[in-house]
Amino acid sequence: MNTGSRISSVAGRLLLVLLVVGELVVTIAATWVFVASSGRIVDAQGIPNRSTLLVLGSLVSDGEPGSYVRGRLDTALELYRTGAVARIVVSGNGDADAGDEPAVMRDYLEAHGVPASVIVDDPAGYDTERSCRRLPEVIGEAASNAVVIVTQDFHVSRAIALCRARGIDALGVEAQCPCSCWTLARNHIRETFLARPRALLSVL
Repeated sequence: MNTGSRISSVAGRLLLVLLVVGELVVTIAATWVFVASSGRIVDAQGIPNRSTLLVLGSLVSDGEPGSYVRGRLDTALELYRTGAVARIVVSGNGDADAGDEPAVMRDYLEAHGVPASVIVDDPAGYDTERSCRRLPEVIGEAASNAVVIVTQDFHVSRAIALCRARGIDALGVEAQCPCSCWTLARNHIRETFLARPRALLSVL
């Protein structure tokens, strides 16, 4: 076997190993998320009394929530109107160059009838893991009460798993999504192959 053939053979084996390892990580991450969130996704009738909602941020623009955030906020409004919600935490990127997601989320909720005193801002919820990790600091002892995460279906299971890994006994509600089909497909793919494995690594 000449040198070029040997290099090609080694490269082929290395690629196969990487593919197997990658598939294993994706499978383990998916299993962890499934087990951690099993039975914890509920509807409006399933949220406990005096719940804290954790509404996760996403893209905002010119002071207006993007489609994903708007869906989460509209779902949070529906839950609030059941009378079972004591507090709504809006967690996202509070940097000015990101549009200050929590401020936009707060404004939207207040404009739709939620009292300012009910809303708590977390401007350092730069990603889901940090939103979960920071929650006890943001709301104190209330974090031991019922926490209900509001986000879309592709995201909610991972969010529950991450919060539970931080000691928060979280439930989840799937948010509405006035979103385009291609962005939903993109997010489902990203969730499976990137976000869940990264989430698993973050809690190990």
